[in-house]
Amino acid sequence: MESPEIAQICARLAEDKKATGILILQVGELTSVADSFVLATAKNRRQMKAIADGLRVELKSRGVSDLRTEGRGTDRWVLLDFGSVVVHLFDAATRSYYDLESLWADAPRVALADAPARRAP
Repeated sequence: MESPEIAQICARLAEDKKATGILILQVGELTSVADSFVLATAKNRRQMKAIADGLRVELKSRGVSDLRTEGRGTDRWVLLDFGSVVVHLFDAATRSYYDLESLWADAPRVALADAPARRAP
């Protein structure tokens, strides 16, 4: 599965779980860490956990495993590394504090596709 498709799936699943401020950044030309970052804001720890768990389950069902997860057990920031795509889930204050949108201002923004995130049964 290609990283643009993985990023779109992550963004759509975050949207399905009511995350806000969802943004896909193409960072591949700026860093070797990943091709894309997906940023999203969760209202609380429970929502953040639901989004992270949902991403892991859905992507695993598509053959994409998370390589690493950071920040689980906190209510401020969870990072999920899917190799070519890194997902950053924040609470509002932490997202504002780290301001990754400004840090990666040179990265092109990608619009969310209209395709559904989940596979058809």
